[in-house]
Amino acid sequence: MPDPVLEFVDAGLSFGPRPLWSGLSLRVAPGEFVAVLGANGSGKTSMVRSVLGLQRLSAGSVRVGGHPARRGADDIGYVPQQRRIEPLTPMRARDMVGHGLDGHRWGLARHADRAARVAAALDAAGAAEFADMPVGLLSGGEQQRVRIAQALVAEPRLLLCDEPLLSLDLRNQRAITALVDRQRRAKGAAVVFVTHEVNPVLPYVDRVLYLAGGRFRIGTVDEVFTSATLSDLYGAPIEVVTVGDRILVAGIPEANQHEAGARV
Repeated sequence: MPDPVLEFVDAGLSFGPRPLWSGLSLRVAPGEFVAVLGANGSGKTSMVRSVLGLQRLSAGSVRVGGHPARRGADDIGYVPQQRRIEPLTPMRARDMVGHGLDGHRWGLARHADRAARVAAALDAAGAAEFADMPVGLLSGGEQQRVRIAQALVAEPRLLLCDEPLLSLDLRNQRAITALVDRQRRAKGAAVVFVTHEVNPVLPYVDRVLYLAGGRFRIGTVDEVFTSATLSDLYGAPIEVVTVGDRILVAGIPEANQHEAGARV
């Protein structure tokens, strides 16, 4: 296996006495697509924050590109949760993408080829036509394309996506996941894709990290999404059914009904 882009070693994270997860060891290789699933409160976003250097682990370590996770790392492209931008926001799409290249440099010199790199990232994300439009006037799907261009502009080794499909319709969910997949194949970047729903990423995902009740499972979709595996993870009878090209999960305890793919 090549040197990992992202590595957790015996990592744990707790809030007070409550462990979100512990004993997590995970190596993500260049070009690998890993989906992170779990209920609200299972620690998905906290995991993202630990990779970004914004959240200290309670135990173990996390390394990006062989170095301890830190704020402002150039080898991470970050796609945040999809949230509407206010219509009166004056920033153009190209300005927003440019912040992904040098917005963390606090007034230091810009890249000499900044304009070309911003234009290339917008084009790769299918957002070139929005370059001079105020981002607040774009649709939710269009805004998310601009966020992906912002994440891609620095040509990161790791593309970190935190619930990028929230509030998007099925067409835009499929378009965004396909876009992320094209870019990781073109650039060889690893993808860690946090989501509530496994079905939009099924055509692309290599492995799943599934968090629930302070525990986790790592494996392929076929290994993790079985009745036996999820029943053991939740400590309750869970039924996993495949219908066509979709996975449906039934029987998740009431406290976890926001779980990925749940149909109760």
